[in-house]
Amino acid sequence: MRIRPISPQRLVAELTERLAGTDAPGRLRVAVDGAPAAGPDELAAALVDPLRALGRPTLHVRAADFLRPASVRLEYGRTNPDAFYQGWVDEPGLRREVLDPAGPDGSGRVLPSLWDATADRASRAAYVDLPPGGVVLVSGALLLGAGLPFDVMVHLALSPAALARRTDPALQWTLPAFARYADEVAPASFADVVVRADDPRHPALVESPVSP
Repeated sequence: MRIRPISPQRLVAELTERLAGTDAPGRLRVAVDGAPAAGPDELAAALVDPLRALGRPTLHVRAADFLRPASVRLEYGRTNPDAFYQGWVDEPGLRREVLDPAGPDGSGRVLPSLWDATADRASRAAYVDLPPGGVVLVSGALLLGAGLPFDVMVHLALSPAALARRTDPALQWTLPAFARYADEVAPASFADVVVRADDPRHPALVESPVSP
């Protein structure tokens, strides 16, 4: 394993080049996975325009817009790490409205958001037609290991110390969920791209050794 320091700008450029050069049946479905402190939404948003500039129609979907209703999500309280880990994201809805339509033989008719968690009601978003060859970037936390059909998985890894230091005080209660995710799922062990993001100004790519 080799750790290669990289600037944030170069990280976006290299990811753009890799994704633009990756074909998949239907559309390319990309997970940008990481705790909020690692900035998965920000990285996914930064990839949209460069991918479009290279001729790949691109849609960014946030997992935070596919949460379950509060009555289900908060059944065990607002700060229950086990419920956060297992039941906040509407994974069947994400698959039904985004990943399956973007996959092989899918219609390409993708819903960019399903639920407005602030208002606790359906977002009423309009469907978007993503043409063949397009890219859908799904960003958020705890996305891997649940069998969601992604073609490329990007994981933003934080050490426990960095995660605790950079997590908003109001979200410190989520830390046990991320510790469980690292232990039970170990996303850094199988993601296609792993980025060490302890310092947002100085990320690093984790690269597998080249076989002789």
